[in-house]
Amino acid sequence: MSAAPVTHRPAPGAPTAPVPDPAARRPRGPHRSRRATVGLGLLVLACSLVFVVPLYWLLTSALKPNEQIYTWPLTWIPRSIDLGNVVEAWNAAPFDRFFVNSAITTGVGTLLEMGLAIMSAYAFAFIPFRYKKVLFVLVIGSLMLPGHVTLIVNYITVANLGWLNTYQGLILPGIGSAFAMFLLYQHMRTLDPEILQAAEIDGAGHVRRMLTIVVPLTSPMILTATLIVLIGKWNEYVWPLIVTSTADMRTLPIGLLFLRSQEGYSDWGALLAGTVMASAPMLLLFFLAQKRIIGGLAAGALK
Repeated sequence: MSAAPVTHRPAPGAPTAPVPDPAARRPRGPHRSRRATVGLGLLVLACSLVFVVPLYWLLTSALKPNEQIYTWPLTWIPRSIDLGNVVEAWNAAPFDRFFVNSAITTGVGTLLEMGLAIMSAYAFAFIPFRYKKVLFVLVIGSLMLPGHVTLIVNYITVANLGWLNTYQGLILPGIGSAFAMFLLYQHMRTLDPEILQAAEIDGAGHVRRMLTIVVPLTSPMILTATLIVLIGKWNEYVWPLIVTSTADMRTLPIGLLFLRSQEGYSDWGALLAGTVMASAPMLLLFFLAQKRIIGGLAAGALK
């Protein structure tokens, strides 16, 4: 028989050890969580100010008289709104032509780039062909190279074709986008292959399957990639700078350089107003579509 466990009872009148109260430790968790939340909020606020303050200064200074731009201490809130800087910038440089050139190169370039990206992503996702994996690795590997690596080669090619200072010279060298193709490829891989197999049995070819099935199902990611490509082409600076030589072919980012050469550094109000005119369309587009852009990038990364 096993011996019964012996329990030691305290003697009558002897002091007993205090029993720890579990509830006493509970506030530490919420307090720590609250401190972490406050610290994270302050960090996010500091990072936001790094981007928001220059943007706010740009927008407000474009509407200030010049004397308020140069005052010290800084005038953060304009005492009066002056649209003279916008008028002066518009008259100092042919901004109407700059806008037309940017609209043509951005619109046509985005359509061609996205069309090529959709077809390439479909081919890599659904069409078996020889050396597909090797070619896919080479295309994705191009993302690791800076764009300036191919700058000289593209310039020599465009010059030999006689396309300098033309729309085709501005647009065609930049229509290959491995980034957009990869986003669409990742999304297309998640589609149910049985849908495409059923369409193939019904006699649909690759073009019909791509246009009637894959493109509608991939439309959210196509929209995200289109917005990213659109913003990138609108803000492109280096290639339009070296491939154009006259003011009537310049785009808006190069137009700001033209405006600076016209106004020098003496009239910052006009320069800032020109910067606002050049950046306002893409800023507005980003603020309207930021959820779509961020959501699409996150979905592509997860899938």
